Amino acid sequence: MVDRGAPPASVQGDVAPGDWPARPEVSLAFNHMGSFDWDLETGRLHLDPVALALLDIPPGTYGGRIGDLAGRVPRSDAARLDAHISRALKEGSDSYGTYLRVRVGDGSLRPTYAQGRILRDGQGRPRRIIGIVRDATEELRHAAEPRPEQRDPTAVVETITAALAHARTVQDVIDFFQDSRAVQHLGADLHVLGLLESGRIHLVAEGPEEHYIPGTRYTRIDEDFPMSEVIRTLAPRFIESPEEFAEHYPWLWQNIKDIGISSAVYLPLIAQARAIGAVGLLYREGRAFSRQERNLFIAVGSSLAQSLARAMLYDQEHDLAEGLQQAMLPRRIPDIPGAQIAVRYRSARMGRDIGGDWYDAVPLPGGRVGVVIGDVQGHDTHAAAVMGQLRIVLRAYASEGHAPATIMARASTFLHELDTDRFATCAYAEADLSTGIVHIVRAGHIDPLLRHNDGTCRRLPVAGGLPLGLSAEFGRLDYPVTTVELDPGETLLLFTDGLVEQPGSDLDEGMGLLSTIVREGPHDLHELADRLCDVIGERVGEDDMAVLLLRRQGATARAGGRLQQHIAPADPESLRAARHMIRAAVRAWGARERSDEIELVADELVTNALLHTDGAAVATIRMLAGPERRVRVEVEDKSSVLPRRREPGESGVSGRGLLLVDRLADVWGVESRGTGKSVWCEFVIPDRHTP
Repeated sequence: MVDRGAPPASVQGDVAPGDWPARPEVSLAFNHMGSFDWDLETGRLHLDPVALALLDIPPGTYGGRIGDLAGRVPRSDAARLDAHISRALKEGSDSYGTYLRVRVGDGSLRPTYAQGRILRDGQGRPRRIIGIVRDATEELRHAAEPRPEQRDPTAVVETITAALAHARTVQDVIDFFQDSRAVQHLGADLHVLGLLESGRIHLVAEGPEEHYIPGTRYTRIDEDFPMSEVIRTLAPRFIESPEEFAEHYPWLWQNIKDIGISSAVYLPLIAQARAIGAVGLLYREGRAFSRQERNLFIAVGSSLAQSLARAMLYDQEHDLAEGLQQAMLPRRIPDIPGAQIAVRYRSARMGRDIGGDWYDAVPLPGGRVGVVIGDVQGHDTHAAAVMGQLRIVLRAYASEGHAPATIMARASTFLHELDTDRFATCAYAEADLSTGIVHIVRAGHIDPLLRHNDGTCRRLPVAGGLPLGLSAEFGRLDYPVTTVELDPGETLLLFTDGLVEQPGSDLDEGMGLLSTIVREGPHDLHELADRLCDVIGERVGEDDMAVLLLRRQGATARAGGRLQQHIAPADPESLRAARHMIRAAVRAWGARERSDEIELVADELVTNALLHTDGAAVATIRMLAGPERRVRVEVEDKSSVLPRRREPGESGVSGRGLLLVDRLADVWGVESRGTGKSVWCEFVIPDRHTP
């Protein structure tokens, strides 16, 4: 066991008799007090040696950032600390202070007090927090020493109710019981908490931990245990002497008599007229429980049961909402040739852990990809449900081949017609990975960032329209498109506002801090995504976060140009020009070996488009970048009727077009476009240097 009454070894030392008065740092160290300095702009956190020892951080392992403290403070304590800091920052306070527990090397929890003073600039914006941390073991021990004359039943109930006020989840309630202060709050020498699970009693907390009795982790309701009895009868059980313990519960008594237990109280935890668990309070001294004390224990049990029932309901709602959200998000991001994509989602540390943030990546024909990030207003299951529907329709519109502006306008109309009071912000980018051209459209969303190959990062100013839903309501469905070029190795960052919004600072400051993190972050895309997620854990926040990183990979073969020819019906000149364009491009790109096949297939596709549709056709040819050289031919028309393979007629002519395409091309297919379709095919071109 750790001697919590002694200063950490790293801060103990000798004071020479002549060193009077003691230096401030010596005084602080001998009183178990350390200092910290937190730079809110950069996220750096300096801890002096005493603070590092109090937080049980080995020398040389601390990286200087608040994220390095993750896991050292229980979740409920971290949430309470976040709430104090957030309230102080928002309300303009100069300081804050609160108790918390720190997990030390042996797994126990050390009571600690943290106090900070907030430094603000001339405009009142918080810049730094300078403060102290101290070991609070002694002061809490002295404050909790039993004083029978001060044992007021109402005060005990109020103390426990206040201690559980911040418990949102069942785990928070369990953490309360595993805290060493729980024994002091409850006035017992030992305590146990069991929850009813599938007809069995699961012992989820006991204190102190060294008194755990093997064989009691799971017990049946019909077994001879006091906790089983109070659950069966829904009535408390008061045991006032060792003899009574031994008579009614012999097996349990044989296992606890060596630790000096003489009396106990077992209380059923009842919610909505049914037992959800039980709590046991055990005492080393034999005692007769007065009527007043029995009423006190019943009130304590009621308070615990209500907190536990509330926590169970929260967990159920959270699990349902989280399951709904995870089902609405894509299970996996597809592999996109020529691109690397990393996505992350993190729920808020404060408030509800469910929201409407989402991401998606849609493979598109012609070596293109569409990526989207969005945020539906609200943090509840309704927001998650709306998010899932929006993600699906955006994916469908993109797969149909609509232009980015059309995709956004149609999604806004869809959301408006859902007859919901929610709106959504969204950003959609369509990237041609062979050329690097990216078309971006924004609906009330935050501008994306672009990280260059030299590590520099800048904000991309993207013209935008109203959020989805609102633009349809106000009849303003025009969404301007911004075009940028993404070089091989460069990274486009799309994210929701939970990544950059911080209490006490404006959006520009958040964007500046994010740019710094991206600039100094790792080059590996997934490591960079993880680093961005750490930002959420390092600060106070009340919003969830989604992020999508798209990196254009370097091509092993240089992409050629992109040539296009419009062919009108009954216009032999334009048809002749298209044939000449294809022939010239194929030979210029070094594909002479397959020139005849490419020309023949392209001619068949153009002819089919002109014969079987009423409109014109557009022929496009280009060289694709990638591990192997490929020539891609596309023929677009305005008809939504998809072609089908047919056997040739009696003349042996009609119906042979798609048979030729299937036989000569390496791969081919049909893609729906917003205003028609595109029939495409690709040809692998042998390397010129291959013998």
